[in-house]
Amino acid sequence: MPSETENSDTENSDTERSRAEQSGQRPPTVPAVSASPAPDSTDRAARRAVTVFPVLVLAAGALGLATPGTFAGWGPSVPYLLGIVMFCMGLTMTPMDFQGVARRPWAVGLGLVAHYVIMPGLGWLIANALDLPPQLAAGVILVGCAPSGTASNVVTYLARGDVALSVSVATVSTVLAPLVTPPLTLLLAGEFLPVDAGSMVGDILKTVLLPVVAGLAVRLLAGRYADRVLGALPWLSAVTIAVIVAVVVAGNANAIKSAALLVFVAVVLHNGLGLALGYGAGKLARLGPPASRAMAFEVGMQNSGLAASLATAHFSPLAALPAAVFSVWHNVSGALVAAWMAYRARRTEAAAPAS
Repeated sequence: MPSETENSDTENSDTERSRAEQSGQRPPTVPAVSASPAPDSTDRAARRAVTVFPVLVLAAGALGLATPGTFAGWGPSVPYLLGIVMFCMGLTMTPMDFQGVARRPWAVGLGLVAHYVIMPGLGWLIANALDLPPQLAAGVILVGCAPSGTASNVVTYLARGDVALSVSVATVSTVLAPLVTPPLTLLLAGEFLPVDAGSMVGDILKTVLLPVVAGLAVRLLAGRYADRVLGALPWLSAVTIAVIVAVVVAGNANAIKSAALLVFVAVVLHNGLGLALGYGAGKLARLGPPASRAMAFEVGMQNSGLAASLATAHFSPLAALPAAVFSVWHNVSGALVAAWMAYRARRTEAAAPAS
């Protein structure tokens, strides 16, 4: 029989997860996971969401590759499309997102450091190890310097991870992106291409921070009305990100056909090592299995929409190619890893009473 301490820990974890879910803290790229349905129906909804999104993005990428002329001239619209996604993200936020940081500063701080050290460093190492052309190298590094991915919270939920920690790290990494992403990109990608860090700060403020703050303000001032549209926001964001991917892929149709394998290898290595090292960082810090699972996704999953927008604006459409591929792959790999982690967690929980 489990001890009273173990029962208390489990109840505290469930309570914390429930609070995170009830507060509407869900990423814009996948449907919100409601706390009200039964656990099985909630899990099914989350799995369906994480399955549909990469399929939608993959279909958009295939459309952009097959008919690039359809999206000719759409490149300048990418920052505005990203602004829509980030505004939707802001609408899903509540003050609980920031209160979680105050309750667990050590764990959130570790997640931020791991995210902004591991992924940028991996991007630089992979770019050099694979001897990538300058444009692709800068694109891979820029993906690594981006904040946490918008689907990481739901994938953490599927993995039976610490959702509250995941939400806190994703929120703070997004808020800090204007201060962290440009200097990191300058430091690591500057050897491949010129980087205007000052201009990049302005772009991130306009396309990420301001829309998020605006969405949060609307949620606080008109929460009753905002709650009515929360269910539609994830799908609006999913479609918008799919359009971004289609535009980026269409602008690189010829390059994709010649460099697809090389970029895919770089993206798989980047994402896979990020997931593994993120999980390892949580284990090394003795945060516990649920928090370690959250760390894996907060480190290994990136805001590739932002990376694609910045790459297109500051480097070239070719530099946005790694971000476009990452947009699809990290959701596929995230869903698979989450399923594996959840399976192991269930086995461990089932074996606990017997031991």
